[in-house]
Amino acid sequence: MPLLKLSKIERHRLSLFIFCLLFAIGAWLFFALSNRYVYPVKTLVQYIDFPQNKAFNPLQSDTVKLQIEGTGWQLLFYKLRIKPQSINVNLRTLNKRNYVTITDQLGDINRQLESEQKVVWVQPDTLYFDFSTRSIKKVPIKVIENISFVGQYGISDKITMNPDYVTVTGPLEDLVLIDVWETEKLDLKEVKNSVATKVYLKKPSKTNINIYPLAVDVKVPVDEFTEMTVEVPVKILNNKAFQDVKLLPGKVKITLMAALSNYPKIDRTSFDVHVNLDKWKEKGVTQLPVQISRFPDNSKILSVEPQEVDFIIRK
Repeated sequence: MPLLKLSKIERHRLSLFIFCLLFAIGAWLFFALSNRYVYPVKTLVQYIDFPQNKAFNPLQSDTVKLQIEGTGWQLLFYKLRIKPQSINVNLRTLNKRNYVTITDQLGDINRQLESEQKVVWVQPDTLYFDFSTRSIKKVPIKVIENISFVGQYGISDKITMNPDYVTVTGPLEDLVLIDVWETEKLDLKEVKNSVATKVYLKKPSKTNINIYPLAVDVKVPVDEFTEMTVEVPVKILNNKAFQDVKLLPGKVKITLMAALSNYPKIDRTSFDVHVNLDKWKEKGVTQLPVQISRFPDNSKILSVEPQEVDFIIRK
C-alpha cells in the first residue's frame, strides 16, 4: 500500500518539478564546465635539437608539472586520459650555456597542445645539464627473434641485416660499456618462407645517448629441413709418443637435419671429428669418446654412431 497517494494533477506537478530541477542542474554543469580553469598536469619531457659536439646528462627528472589553462570539459577528460603525454623541449641553447629555460619555449609548447589549452607555468622552469665530450662508436647489431616454423622448416643460413652496425653517440664513459645493440623482438609465427622485414632498434636507456639508424632491414632465410647421414673419418689428437694408433671403427655415421638448399654442399669435409688420446693417458679409458668440433651451420645433429671407439696402440 503506497505511503503517499497523489492525484493525477499532483503527479504531473511533481514530474514537472523533477524535470525542471534536472534541467537546472544540467544547465549549471554545462556553464560550469564551459568556464576556464587552471589545473596541473604531469608530463614527460622529450628532447629535440641536440647539440652536435656535446654529450649531456640531465640533472633532473624527465617529468615536469605543467599548469594548463583550459575549460572544465578539458579538465574532466584529463582525469580520464592524460593529455598531453609528452612535450618537446628544444636544446639548441645548450650550444652556449648549460641550462634551458622552458618559459622561453612556451609558444612552441602551446602549439603542441590542443588549440583551446594553454600552458601558463612550468615547474621546474629551468633544466640544467652536465656536459662531457661527445664520442662516436660503431657497434654490431643483434637481432632478438622469436620465430616459430611450420613443420620441418627452419632458419637455413645466417640472418643478415642492412646495415649490420649502429652508430652510437654519447659520453665516452657510457660508450665503453656498449659492445652490441639489440633490436626490438622480431615475433613471427608459422613461418615457411624466407622473411624480409624492417625491425626497429631498442631505444637508448639514457637521453644523452643517440643512435643511427633507428631501424634496419632484416632478412631471415628459411628452408625445409630433411634428415641425412654422412660417414666421416675420425682424427686422432695428441698422438705424440706413439706412431701407430688404429681406431675401431675409423669412421662414424653422423645423422643430422639440414636445409634442402644446403644438402648438396654437405659432405665429410664439412665436419671435424676427433678423439683425444690424452683421455687414455690421463684416465686409462678403454674406449675413446667421439667429439665433433665442426659441423655445418644451421643444422642439427641427431645422432653419432658409435659415440665411443676402440683403439689399438703399437709402440
